[in-house]
Amino acid sequence: MILIAPSMLAADFLHLEKDVRMVNEHADLFHLDIMDGTFVPNISYGFPVVEAIASIAEKPLDVHLMIVHPEKYIERFARVGTRMLSFHLNATDKPAQALLHIRETGMKAGLVINPDMPVETLYPYLHLCDYIILMSVFAGFGGQRFIEDTYDRIRTLKAEIDRLGLDVKIEVDGGVCPDNARRLIDAGAEILVAGSAVFKAEDPAKVIAALR
Repeated sequence: MILIAPSMLAADFLHLEKDVRMVNEHADLFHLDIMDGTFVPNISYGFPVVEAIASIAEKPLDVHLMIVHPEKYIERFARVGTRMLSFHLNATDKPAQALLHIRETGMKAGLVINPDMPVETLYPYLHLCDYIILMSVFAGFGGQRFIEDTYDRIRTLKAEIDRLGLDVKIEVDGGVCPDNARRLIDAGAEILVAGSAVFKAEDPAKVIAALR
């Protein structure tokens, strides 16, 4: 089953409720990017916005932490109703402990890597993950151009997951659109994050349908 996760970073924050209700009706997950201005050179939004979305969200919250020391905030994200919580492999000195802590709170645990990190760096942690996010742009800003090497990276990671017999989903984030969705799915992706492609479109629901 392919899941579509619109990235709320690209939503209309003056009319956020409208975009949340659109995701409720047409998509599968809310993808929330949390940036601290330190791990990535940008700042997004914090708990007040996450809590506002959660208050009317009918689909699970998929929170992507682009922050230093993500382990400090695991329990707080669990309390606001997060269903899936991921962080960057190089954002903490103790990724295994953080993944275990996420699972202990009842959330699904995910690891993220940027395009310049080999997928092999994930292998020691796959047994602790419920999903992996492969960035197909560099984390920190929306609207970037999709990096074509992503297809091979998905295939390599998928082969290792299958070799180990694990149930780990592959999520792709960055530059995803209807033009590349089929190739991403064929390579092994099961969750597609799309921000600008959805929210900058005249008909976001039509784009989500096209991604499917």
